[in-house]
Amino acid sequence: MKKLLVFITGLLFAAHTFAQEVVQDKATDNQSQRMVFQQWNQDDFYPHGGFLDTNPYYWLVWGLFDPDYHKTDLRPLSPTGPQTQRLALVGTLNHTDNHYKLNSDTVRNTALAEIANQSGLLSDADPLWLLYYSQQFQPLLNYSAATILGPLQPQVSAALVSQGLYSWYTNELGRLKERLNGARTTNMDRGSRIMAYYRMLKEYQNLSSVWAVRVAGAQTTINMAKTQQTLQKSPAPVSNWTPNTDVQIANKVLLNAQY
Repeated sequence: MKKLLVFITGLLFAAHTFAQEVVQDKATDNQSQRMVFQQWNQDDFYPHGGFLDTNPYYWLVWGLFDPDYHKTDLRPLSPTGPQTQRLALVGTLNHTDNHYKLNSDTVRNTALAEIANQSGLLSDADPLWLLYYSQQFQPLLNYSAATILGPLQPQVSAALVSQGLYSWYTNELGRLKERLNGARTTNMDRGSRIMAYYRMLKEYQNLSSVWAVRVAGAQTTINMAKTQQTLQKSPAPVSNWTPNTDVQIANKVLLNAQY
């Protein structure tokens, strides 16, 4: 009984094995190829029309339902196929996007350059300020009583303070420093900022010249006061004078004169 069951099972397995055959449908293969890129040949459409299109299978498959199907190139990757058109459109859009990106980058770089050119926050990084104006304005930005009165003699400093010249000078320096800081921090065109630096530097130089004159005047006044005190304490000796003294001096000058 076991042998019989084994024999029957083997027969069923063998029948099942022979039943799995590869189906090769040439029409299906051609259709698969036509739907991609390999070929597009109307002669590969099955069934054919036959003599004078009298093949009934042709009419059942193509003639009655879609007679133009086998005449139209439907390959997605054909030169005019939808996939080729989509890829071409994608390429065109990528080119357009790159063009827009380039324009956006140009606008961005231009905007950043304008911001750097006009922003007051970046004015200290200006090359002209770093190389020239920062050095010229350093005494103005860092002035104090020690820097103004320190190099002077105590008597001169006391005279300038008592006469109100020191107060006037510091007030002028304060106003000019405030204007300078305003020009440095305000958003403006770089050319306008540089011109503001130029005008304020001229004003600072004129103010420094006036202060130097005031200092020299105070020093001269002190020297004259010292000389006057010296003369008062020790009067200069006056020699004996007679009416003939002037005549003698005149004759001496005439004798020594060279013509």
